[in-house]
Amino acid sequence: MEHIENDAKYNGLTVNQGVSQPPVVNPYLKKRRPRPMPSAAEMVEGILRGDMTMLSRAVTLVESLSPEHEALAQEVIEKCLPHSGHSRRIGITGVPGAGKSTSIDVFGLHVLRKGGKLAVLAIDPSSERTKGSILGDKTRMEKLSVHPDAFIRPSPSAGSLGGVARKTRETIVLCEAAGYDNIFVETVGVGQSETAVHSMVDFFLLIQLAGTGDELQGIKRGIMEMADGIVINKADGDNIQRAQLAQTQFRSALHLFPLPASGWSPEVLTYSGYFELGIDEVWDMIDRYFDFVKANGYFDRKRSEQARYWMYETIDAQLRSNFYNNPEIERMLAEKEVKVLNNQLSSFVAARDVLNHYFRPENYIRQEDRRTFRPEN
Repeated sequence: MEHIENDAKYNGLTVNQGVSQPPVVNPYLKKRRPRPMPSAAEMVEGILRGDMTMLSRAVTLVESLSPEHEALAQEVIEKCLPHSGHSRRIGITGVPGAGKSTSIDVFGLHVLRKGGKLAVLAIDPSSERTKGSILGDKTRMEKLSVHPDAFIRPSPSAGSLGGVARKTRETIVLCEAAGYDNIFVETVGVGQSETAVHSMVDFFLLIQLAGTGDELQGIKRGIMEMADGIVINKADGDNIQRAQLAQTQFRSALHLFPLPASGWSPEVLTYSGYFELGIDEVWDMIDRYFDFVKANGYFDRKRSEQARYWMYETIDAQLRSNFYNNPEIERMLAEKEVKVLNNQLSSFVAARDVLNHYFRPENYIRQEDRRTFRPEN
């Protein structure tokens, strides 16, 4: 091995020439050709026959931000829509560490024993810095993840309200068309902004832990008003008495809320997801709820209200996208931002100027093929 001459002050030391570095990429690696994108008809056919691979590709298509993918995804959703709406949609939320994923593993197996199929849409929080997500919820669903009748799909929240991915509602439609008659939506569990979850599910389950606060703390949380059922996890071992005390406190707090529009009085139960204790009682409560709201007509009324809500949410999202992707608006925003930062212009005046420019009549063009108006880019 070749020796390298040292500096005079390092006499007595010997430095050998190092080995050559291996290539970063495997030289024997062959580039794999991307699979061709199936047509909308092929994708819908695969979804309707319960092809899990085709369902996964369709969900990926729905979550894509590419314009050409968006058009194809909307065509798939429209064709799947007549085959949807026949599932029980259950939202599951709770503070981080409450045991949501572990509980879903147990709840899911309990549901599958009764027959049918289950889809779990696990929403994972996205980093504000890197915009990435771990998507590791599936690792805690050890038994459910290998069940042939279960479909688990982790998705990044991508900054959406309430930790719900923007396309979660469309994903529910695809899963229902594929024959999944039970849909679980696991949320991030961030508190006040869980309204988006409540607006896409039939039953909203809140998982709590003992020792998180007294009755006053309970009634301060807006999420309590949206819950159709509250369950206190980890009621096992030395924690049983604390869980029972928390159960009493939450029941007292619920008495201070007005009765929900459904007429259903939310119940508070204890259970242990890890030891699978009290699971039957929790699911009996959910069954009673569905029987109750279907009998009084609230179930269908809520589904209709949710459809209207998401129509306006979609309009809002499209307007925001069109506004911020307008090249002229991008230029104006950059100019106004500099003036706002230099205290040359107030935030409100800057916003008004940009919006006035955006909504000028001459910026609108007629698109006969789509029968819509939009600001000219």
